[in-house]
Amino acid sequence: MAEHETVATDKGIGLATLFTLVAAVAAVAMFAVPGTELAAWGFAVAMLAGVLAVAAVHLYWR
Repeated sequence: MAEHETVATDKGIGLATLFTLVAAVAAVAMFAVPGTELAAWGFAVAMLAGVLAVAAVHLYWR
């Protein structure tokens, strides 16, 4: 009977960390200049990076 071998990588943790740092920087930009277009872009980037961080954990971390 063939045995299944699991290969684990740290890609999920690394990508989640990267996207979390991007979200944190974008949130700082959002709070640094409230009420401007830069704040709106900061919010958009923070939301997108947060979604990508969660997706990276679900896709690559086993």
